Amino acid sequence: MTRIKVLDPTARRAEDNASSGPDAGSLQGKRIGVRVDQIWRCWDWISENWEQKLRAAGAEVTYWRSTNRSGEEGEEQDRSLQEWLKTIDIAIVGLANCGSCTGWTVRDAIAAANTGLPTVAVATKNFETFAHELAARGGRSGLRVHVLPYPLNELAREEVDPVAEAYFAGLLEVMGVEPARGEKVA
Repeated sequence: MTRIKVLDPTARRAEDNASSGPDAGSLQGKRIGVRVDQIWRCWDWISENWEQKLRAAGAEVTYWRSTNRSGEEGEEQDRSLQEWLKTIDIAIVGLANCGSCTGWTVRDAIAAANTGLPTVAVATKNFETFAHELAARGGRSGLRVHVLPYPLNELAREEVDPVAEAYFAGLLEVMGVEPARGEKVA
């Protein structure tokens, strides 16, 4: 009789960081990095809306756009991401809005969190559970995930802007933002 070993695809990592990482604290003077991608126009719009609010709170905002992630291009993307992470104080990574996008969003958020940056991954409601599962499998079960409604990308900009407005305060809460004395954020 031949024996085979069946691997459990639901197994957890032996090493896990269940911490959500450091809080963002005051935004005044911070460099906030927003990771965007090639696919979700709604995420570009939400990021632009939030950028205005973050700048009004005294932060500087930069972007890093994820593109092709395989082969030589993928290796260059990884190097570029690592260099960009060295230039920021806080990372906002999105958008987890499909299977592969959720995988890359969580992967990039874990990369940011592993450098010690206050980090939040942004997911739509349909991919919230998957984002948490991938974070746990990636060894960061405590990764902060901010959840937006679903669907978004099918909406016009004038329908997405109110979502950005409505979910900004929740983003700040998930990030652990504490306004400095006299600072108005939101």
